[in-house]
Amino acid sequence: MNPSTLRTWSRGYAKTRTGCAQVNQSPVITALESNFEDQRSIPFIGLVEAAVIQAFRNTGLPLQRIRKALAILAHEGELTHALASRQLYSDGASVLYDYATHSNDKQLRLLTVIHTGQRVFHEVIDTYLERITFGDTWATELILPVTTRRLLRVVPEVAGGDAMFIEGSATLSAVTSRAKAGEPLHSIAADFDTPTDHIKEALSAIWPTQKAA
Repeated sequence: MNPSTLRTWSRGYAKTRTGCAQVNQSPVITALESNFEDQRSIPFIGLVEAAVIQAFRNTGLPLQRIRKALAILAHEGELTHALASRQLYSDGASVLYDYATHSNDKQLRLLTVIHTGQRVFHEVIDTYLERITFGDTWATELILPVTTRRLLRVVPEVAGGDAMFIEGSATLSAVTSRAKAGEPLHSIAADFDTPTDHIKEALSAIWPTQKAA
């Protein structure tokens, strides 16, 4: 996604339309205040939340309706930080389906379906949720959805939360730094025991306008 989109999700925004009052929208993912030395502001929980919101968007639901869904999950399901919670996976679809049915909210119904008698998330959302590993309560690992194949994962306690290639020992930042310096991808791949095609696919997906070496 465009970095400005993620910034809006993490910081919210205030807009003034011509002839109208200012519109303020709160953040939809968790963010921290960054300092001058360290510009990182989205913690692991926020990264997981962003992945799930992107899944919600891919069903065609606009962000304003996603905000409504989050409010329902917090109120009806008592789910704080619902998008990074195991309860989202176990209870979230039922909460949203029941609310949408009782209120005749056809847009929110886009998020859920009935499958073998159970209320579950739309298959687009479920595809994203399958990339999240949950502990007793919270997400503990995310396989990044930037590539169709499962190539990159983030585990907050490993490599300082840097994205890592699942096969081999390469971190995304190390690979990116060496690739931008002009080093051939096959040489980088050999050093980290990571397949060259995995590196090329990941870099092309994350930075599509920059041709991989």
